[in-house]
Amino acid sequence: MSGDIYAEQAKRLVDEAIEGAFLRLETSMSERERTFDSLKLQSSETASRQSTFIREEDYEISNITWLSIQDFSHEKAIEKIDEFVKAWDYEKDSWHYCIDFLGKDEFDYDWRHRFRVSWSIPTRRKPIPRATANVYFTFRVSKIKPKHHSVDVFYVFETNRLVHRPGDTRFREKWLKEVIESKVLMMQAVAF
Repeated sequence: MSGDIYAEQAKRLVDEAIEGAFLRLETSMSERERTFDSLKLQSSETASRQSTFIREEDYEISNITWLSIQDFSHEKAIEKIDEFVKAWDYEKDSWHYCIDFLGKDEFDYDWRHRFRVSWSIPTRRKPIPRATANVYFTFRVSKIKPKHHSVDVFYVFETNRLVHRPGDTRFREKWLKEVIESKVLMMQAVAF
């Protein structure tokens, strides 16, 4: 029974935080932003909040079976990254990627093996891409867990701080495009 009370209180706190965030967002808009056509179309406060978050209920986030601690090797890890990346939803004919092992760090309770997946869009006119986007994978191999447990896998996109876990986040191709576009813009701004 007390768990229900805590759940209700947690829900209320989260709702209040979201309410406060929307209120700050609405009050910090300039007059031009408030009169923008897309905001005028929203007939009620609830409708505008519901359209802020678009959820695809029937979409299944892809994942694979990862390696166990006893089966881990760099070669098998690269194969698993390749299998995982192929399950992502992107234009397979346009993008090319390569996977590199970056190194291994030892900590008190685990080893962390780091890999990089470099993405590019080569074309006939420009077979050597102007910029690449990188996704960094980390395999955390525990020293203390039983050998039949699976390794922990995390990945981050270049220029991003958000740490993803396989099976928890839906991949978006636009994340890679944004990294490449920002690099191209930066290179245009720098005179060599």
